[in-house]
Amino acid sequence: MDPVLYLVALGLMKFLQALPLPWVARLGRLVGGLVWWLDRRHRRVALRNLTMCFGAEKTPAQIRRLARENFLRIGENFASSVKTAVMTPDELRPHFEFVGAEKLLAHQRNAGPQSRIVAIGHFGNFELYARFGQYVPVFKCATTYRGLRQPALNRVLQSLRERSGCRFFERRTDAAALKAAMSDTGLLLGLLADQNAKGGVRIPFLGHECAASTAPAIFALRYHCPLHTGICYRVGPARWRIEAGDEIPTLENGRPRSVEAITRDINRAFEAAIHRDPANWFWVHNRWKPRKSKDQGRQSKIAESEPANAEDGA
Repeated sequence: MDPVLYLVALGLMKFLQALPLPWVARLGRLVGGLVWWLDRRHRRVALRNLTMCFGAEKTPAQIRRLARENFLRIGENFASSVKTAVMTPDELRPHFEFVGAEKLLAHQRNAGPQSRIVAIGHFGNFELYARFGQYVPVFKCATTYRGLRQPALNRVLQSLRERSGCRFFERRTDAAALKAAMSDTGLLLGLLADQNAKGGVRIPFLGHECAASTAPAIFALRYHCPLHTGICYRVGPARWRIEAGDEIPTLENGRPRSVEAITRDINRAFEAAIHRDPANWFWVHNRWKPRKSKDQGRQSKIAESEPANAEDGA
């Protein structure tokens, strides 16, 4: 069954890559609309999340339109990511821009740029995060990911991602390799940190408590790296812009800030991005899972399990 699945996935990928990007985006929105009607479970998750976060300021009809647009955007972004993965920087330039490179290049060392951590999330066409290095080539880009259960689909997906030149570390098996890479200068490590995180800290997010990933804060503190956020916005049909955020302080009066305080700052930046364009985020994920009986938010335990806290990569 695995070879059949691989051939089907490869054939679909080649079909999308043969089409112009605007066509792929339209096709993706059509598929997203179909999924909206067929996938009752994820439709309910999105509606519940949006009602919980925006029910006090939006009507049920507005919430429903927003949820449907979110499904259309997800379809557009996933389909487009297959096409953008094989586009050259020049081909991609009319559809994608990166804003804020100067923030990542600040405080240069004589030997090259200081390694930096970028907390990223499921905003827009988030696979474009892997293209950071093509716009700031002095950095060696890297991220973590969690392999899919289906080996065939995982091979197809990684074959696309690796075209970007970004290094990918499987978070369950590549912990040692990631630690070795962090000893180098000029590494730009992107960590997805906007989903429910086992072993994270409990903090408010959009007005409701959730378990937040502490991986960006821990990596920044442990390896003495500046910390930023990166948000991918959809600015039009088949058009995206990634904006690098200002540096998030990791020290206060010369001493390390707490992991929780840094994580709160990261999530405030995510909240601002969501309020700016609510349909641009991944509402079909159940981030607000209830607290478990055992406290998993103690920082001492978090620090002992550093690689396990890194969320899936771009």
